[in-house]
Amino acid sequence: MKTQLLIVDDEAEIRELLRRHFRYVGHEVETASNGVEALERLERVRTDVVISDIQMPGMDGVELLRRVRQEYPMTRMIMITGYVSQSSILSCMRLGAETCVFKPIESLEELDGAVSQAVRTIRRWWEILGELQGRKSVAPPGPTHG
Repeated sequence: MKTQLLIVDDEAEIRELLRRHFRYVGHEVETASNGVEALERLERVRTDVVISDIQMPGMDGVELLRRVRQEYPMTRMIMITGYVSQSSILSCMRLGAETCVFKPIESLEELDGAVSQAVRTIRRWWEILGELQGRKSVAPPGPTHG
């Protein structure tokens, strides 16, 4: 089963760069240009990992993170930003973001590693759920947002 990613960024060039890269390495990829559009996609497409910019017009990445944590607890969030502020980073930490990667993104290795770690986390949670149900492991029954 391929990992389903959602790339959320108001900069079309970054969305396209990340979309192409993650498709090339074998993931299924959707994109959205803002938080509202991302939530619409999440309703329609089972998503394992969201990579979201923090600074976006309308609904910013921190609010998107808050909503995803509430509505889709198995979906992992990786934040990216070019406008670093202590308050936004602390908010992302408090809300359970996997990590934050800073722009400009000079190498995609850090994002690749973050996605791999997020996928391992999801798999581990499914194993725990399976053990609680008396089985060795449980494959996600469709949507990973639970």
